[in-house]
Amino acid sequence: MLEIISWVVIVVLFIASFAGVIFPVVPSPLVLWIGFLLYHFVINADELSVWFWTGMVVLTVIVIAADVIANSYFVKKYGGSKWGERGAAVAVIIGSFIMPPFGIIILPFITVFVIEMVQKKTSGEAIRASIGSLIGFLGGVAAKVVIQLVMIGWFFAAILF
Repeated sequence: MLEIISWVVIVVLFIASFAGVIFPVVPSPLVLWIGFLLYHFVINADELSVWFWTGMVVLTVIVIAADVIANSYFVKKYGGSKWGERGAAVAVIIGSFIMPPFGIIILPFITVFVIEMVQKKTSGEAIRASIGSLIGFLGGVAAKVVIQLVMIGWFFAAILF
């Protein structure tokens, strides 16, 4: 019975990890790790290898860095300032609570636009930086989803094969 309950919790945790895509305050990698550790300590402590755990550490670092790197890269690429990058990061978090999932797209766009205008950029430059923040956010989300799917797939491959 404990094993069945553990499996249900693990699957729910894996699904919940994708809530971090819409609600950036949900620590998706941590939620996945809780599922991995639950399996290890409750179901089978011998099945997951050192290679699995090492790979999960590497992929966790990549998942965490994906949002920051993608957002920073595209805001810079599209002419945004450091303040625009920071404002977009804060706006994503606040936007996820105001009107999810659209708040995480609309609020950063508006925030970057306002910040760039305050810094005396033209409206065209401000819109361009805002578009960069949008592309960065969507790129980070795509990377995060793919990496999380790889982590979950690796977990199931490790225990099934």
